[in-house]
Amino acid sequence: MMGILEQASNALRGRPRGASLEDNKPIEDSEPDDTSVLDEQEGSIVLSIISQLRIGMDLHRVTFPTFVLEPRSMLERIADFMSHPELIFGAEDVDDPEERFLMVLRYYLSGWHIKPKGVKKPYNPVLGEFFRCRYDYPNGTQGFYIAEQVSHHPPISAYFYISPANKIRIIGEIKPKSKFLGNSVSTTMEGENRITLLGRPEDGEYVITMPNMYARGILFGKMVFELGDTCMAKNEKIGMQCDLDFKTKGFFTGTYNAITGRVRHDSVDIGEISGRWSHAIEFKPSKPGAQKHILFDADSEQGKRIAEKIVPPEEQQEPAESRRQWRELTRAIVKKDMDAATDAKCAVEDAQREDRRVRDEKGEVFVPRFFEKREHGRWVPKIEAPDDPEEATRVVKEWIWPLTKAQSYANSIAANSTSRSRPRPEQQSHLETLTNHN
Repeated sequence: MMGILEQASNALRGRPRGASLEDNKPIEDSEPDDTSVLDEQEGSIVLSIISQLRIGMDLHRVTFPTFVLEPRSMLERIADFMSHPELIFGAEDVDDPEERFLMVLRYYLSGWHIKPKGVKKPYNPVLGEFFRCRYDYPNGTQGFYIAEQVSHHPPISAYFYISPANKIRIIGEIKPKSKFLGNSVSTTMEGENRITLLGRPEDGEYVITMPNMYARGILFGKMVFELGDTCMAKNEKIGMQCDLDFKTKGFFTGTYNAITGRVRHDSVDIGEISGRWSHAIEFKPSKPGAQKHILFDADSEQGKRIAEKIVPPEEQQEPAESRRQWRELTRAIVKKDMDAATDAKCAVEDAQREDRRVRDEKGEVFVPRFFEKREHGRWVPKIEAPDDPEEATRVVKEWIWPLTKAQSYANSIAANSTSRSRPRPEQQSHLETLTNHN
């Protein structure tokens, strides 16, 4: 271990005398946005943390320096998978179950290319923290997303997305576990995504697990972000399954961000997935003479169109909402003020510890606001959306953004005022005539 730290110390102190400027170039065959180079101050901080670590050690209780943080919460980052809804809209109208499965698979794979520059990790959400947003789509429909930190030890983030008019629902939870592996850190992403095509209830759930994440080169060399290992997409009711392999680059061979997979229908191969999750992903059918085609291309115009998250201003958010909860830390990171960022991060974490102390003294148990735990460790939203899309939209909105008593009273006053000022039928007819004429 000391030998590794000695190498790390030399690497983190900066470029040695006589070293070439070539050292600051991205690693060969890597993505420039996937690599990071630490300056001398950052390197010293990393070294002081690493000196306390042991290989295989669980990193959940280790506090990382603020310069490695992506300025947003993990709860918001999960929403990246809702960035290309057009890829799955209309799937319920496709009669071929294989095509439906490929549409769901394509939708899932489209979320990985959205990431910050360099090797960054989002904020670890604190218990009870939540993030919510709305999407307004070009076809005049809407989507809604809510995520909540439902457990702190172990950390569990539960999330729910629905677009009633487009008949899509996604429920899931992420249970990250990080470990120190020597010159890298791994994050095992336990949990699953459960996608339902509301227009095809007979399909049941499309269940998809997550690959693991790796930060390479944290002791020496340039830091690189990679996805690795296998995950699975399956739908038991229609007999579809895909085993996906996110490949990490070998020391001498391979390429960065590669992905492969086999798609099976009732245990029979129907095609294979290949490509790079950061660029283009292709599907080649097994049928003789069938042509390979693009499933998703992150560099295309479609790939660059990201659905906008509509979030209220921070001053209108509740104290436990992610952006408001972490706003001082985010501002400090944007300003690159590491001291202020550290103070802001500690303030949130100290408040979390104080809340826990108070609960323990009172003998209280934390109860999540939006989610509840069911069998097999699954977390589900505390809501059952009606089948009617319009009614479901109204119910979901009111559940995610409940009106305060003051807002309800104001709406009631406004409604009564509108009712009193509504014109008589003959006046309404005259007004409609004028409007149509104009």
